[in-house]
Amino acid sequence: MVVLKGKQIYLRALEPEDLEFVYHVENDTTLWSLSDTQAPYSRFLIKQYLENAQQDIYEAKQLRLAICDLNNTTIGLIDLFDFDAKNKRAGIGIVIQNKGNRNKGYGKEALEILVNYCFQTLHLHQVFANIGEDNEASLGLFQSNGFKIIGLKKDWRFDGETYSHEYLLQRIND
Repeated sequence: MVVLKGKQIYLRALEPEDLEFVYHVENDTTLWSLSDTQAPYSRFLIKQYLENAQQDIYEAKQLRLAICDLNNTTIGLIDLFDFDAKNKRAGIGIVIQNKGNRNKGYGKEALEILVNYCFQTLHLHQVFANIGEDNEASLGLFQSNGFKIIGLKKDWRFDGETYSHEYLLQRIND
């Protein structure tokens, strides 16, 4: 049995009740620079997404999980994306929504749990992350979990005024 639970948090599948939480995360413009989001999402689209969230990772090529504290409060989201079963790899993204919940070890524990799930259950050979060069918190988080910077994508992100670089980080299952 797979247990996606740590000391402070657990990971669970998305539920219809997560509509408002996901809606607020996806429409928080301060988080858009962490992803490729460029336009707001409607509740209707998010509701449709949640209704289809039961798709198997092998079919959907992605998996989004809620990060919950032990009081059953949803505090963030962690994603597997670009899941590639043939080459045994996937990308990982994470967000802790409320700034007050950051730097408490929740993200670190969620990342550890998901990486272990990727290697032990999905039998992936490697996981990777794309992180902006100025996102020191995320760089530190992933590097503390054994990810190595393997490349720099120059002028990779455009915020409407300037370009910035993005690191590619990777962790290979030994």
